[in-house]
Amino acid sequence: MHLFANPAGPGTLFFDNLVSPEGVDVAYDPATQSFVTDAPFCANREVIGCNWIAAGPGPLCDACAMTAMAPDTSMPDAVANWAKTEAAKRWVLDNLRRWGWCGLRDTGPAPVFHMLAEGRKPVVMGHADGVVTISIEESDPVIRAERREALDERFRTMIGHMRHEIAHYLWWRLSIEPGFLDAFRKLFGDERADYGEALERHYGEGPPDNWWDSYLTPYASAHPHEDWAETTAHLLHLVDIADSFLAAGLSTPQLPVPDWQPYEEPEAAKVTSIAAEIAIGINHVNRSMGLQDLYPFVLSDPARQKLDFVHDWLFRGPIRGQG
Repeated sequence: MHLFANPAGPGTLFFDNLVSPEGVDVAYDPATQSFVTDAPFCANREVIGCNWIAAGPGPLCDACAMTAMAPDTSMPDAVANWAKTEAAKRWVLDNLRRWGWCGLRDTGPAPVFHMLAEGRKPVVMGHADGVVTISIEESDPVIRAERREALDERFRTMIGHMRHEIAHYLWWRLSIEPGFLDAFRKLFGDERADYGEALERHYGEGPPDNWWDSYLTPYASAHPHEDWAETTAHLLHLVDIADSFLAAGLSTPQLPVPDWQPYEEPEAAKVTSIAAEIAIGINHVNRSMGLQDLYPFVLSDPARQKLDFVHDWLFRGPIRGQG
């Protein structure tokens, strides 16, 4: 994620800023990827702290307009959890717009979000035919930590959830593209295998021995759809790690050129290799503070091939048949 010029004076703004250092109200314009002071603000600004501008004739920004079902705000902590969940969604959507997805150039169907509070009934996060369902309870760090431990996961964040579930939506979009399914099945397996049976087997028996030789996470081994979603989420993690590292003014000898831009790099292996080296360094720094690794994963050769495949398809942006 980039850092941004302050339209109200000197200094730098971060992606989630609502005001400038001078106290001037600012908002983010995703179309120009810049902050402004003179555009109508999203109507959800006062409700959940959305800092994007309104999309046009409607009162909501592009991201909030995708939320077809919002949580019951009378439920405990619903507003705070919804706000953090929408913030994660805006981050991920803005990343994808760098490749043309979910932005002005994308004439295909936008994702639809159901943001649900759990209450007494658990919410199963998932995707179906363009609809992404998210449990906003996961934005609570205590709940998220409990579930990470219960499921023996090394990484669990709201941005991670958004990237994973939006990845399913992207597969749904790409599945109509000529050549995609045959190439996908050759590398990931046949997604027509019974999904329910695959998950039941995964949760009952666990991942296969030496799953790390072929997959990024244990869950990726459950079914080709989950392998795609986990791989796509990790590609988005890695590209944004590199982009944010460079935006912060940091550098590494691995950079091909001084002004290298990860989102503009067409060679997938170059992006993931540089990002992995950056992550290893940041992991070391995190350990000095007793924190968990930023990116606690190892990239096997098969996993890198899958990352390359996902990058090749996402990098080209929305293409034939998307309108």
